Amino acid sequence: MNRTTGTYRQCSVAGESYRVYLPAPLPPRPALAIYASLQARLDRANRAIGRLDGISAVLPDTALFLYFYVRKEALLSSQIEGTQSSLSDLLLFEGEQTPDVALDDVREVSNYVAAMDHGLRRMRQDGFPLSLRLMREMHAILLREGRGAAKDPGEFRRSQNWIGGGRPGNARFVPPPPEEVMDCLGALEKFLHDEPEPTPLLIKAALAHVQFETIHPFLDGNGRMGRLLITLLLCGEGALSEPLLYLSLYFKLHREAYYDWLQRVRETGDWEGWLGFFLNGVEETAEGATETARRILALFETDRGRIAQIGKAAATGLRLHEYMQKKPIFSVAQAMQGLDMTAPTIAAALNRLEKLGLVAETTGRKRDRVFSYAPYLAILSEGAEPIK
Repeated sequence: MNRTTGTYRQCSVAGESYRVYLPAPLPPRPALAIYASLQARLDRANRAIGRLDGISAVLPDTALFLYFYVRKEALLSSQIEGTQSSLSDLLLFEGEQTPDVALDDVREVSNYVAAMDHGLRRMRQDGFPLSLRLMREMHAILLREGRGAAKDPGEFRRSQNWIGGGRPGNARFVPPPPEEVMDCLGALEKFLHDEPEPTPLLIKAALAHVQFETIHPFLDGNGRMGRLLITLLLCGEGALSEPLLYLSLYFKLHREAYYDWLQRVRETGDWEGWLGFFLNGVEETAEGATETARRILALFETDRGRIAQIGKAAATGLRLHEYMQKKPIFSVAQAMQGLDMTAPTIAAALNRLEKLGLVAETTGRKRDRVFSYAPYLAILSEGAEPIK
């Protein structure tokens, strides 16, 4: 179905003419055609989200899984924008050790985690609505240091931006002019609050994401903020009790299709096609996250069993194994502090776990060595390798 999703306006700067795009308010008109195959995708995606949310109720340590799942989503969303950090780099940075990439890359990911935590805390503990004010607060955290720190963190843009090309005149896409941004955002905020009419949650998340990216209301960080918006909607409206869905994995794996769909909606109004792509991603990613949780639980159980068979030293090995579940990259000094054990005790336990293939030294140094719970980190890192 062809529909008009917005209008173009001719503008000029320094004698050069260009077209800006003004998106029509949501929901789409004429209304979405939720045909049978699209409804089936919506049903499957909702069931997959339900299964993922359900597994959080039976996890022995939900906070542990949440800690790493949030970081994986942060990492993947930042990688789409070109960040070269890995999960290991982020964990090293948070453990006050030196990662293998530029610090600005890792700070971007760490800021994403902090922005997500802030948004969810404000909504849950403070009863704050998903609003333009909250978006500004989160954006201020997202760009508080690193490459975007000079691009008005926490402020909607007051100048023209564009996507692709070196200037508006040769850009792939030019969002609304700055004087129209607040009107566009005001309409989006009403849609998020079910005005003028309620919209099923996953459809709302899919439509709102495209609309936010089309408005492009900040000078920097729009892609990451637009993906954070999906998480806030799913958690804020109860589809997920915790942000366990790392949907950016799907967007990263299908990066070209993802950007093509955003533009195709603007050009042809094919919201239904975008919905099919988005819902496939929700189902695929939710099923993957559920399976990852099961694999990690099975790994922990298997490894506990192997450690229990090493004899008298098993008690120390099991304590270290429990510590590694919470901190899969660590130094001897950190383990000593976390477990209140001596260096020789930790070293002996590490030696035994290395022989079992559970621990790997990562630096190759003789001093200040860093160890990882290698099989666990391998599962957590799947799909999170930097884009080359």
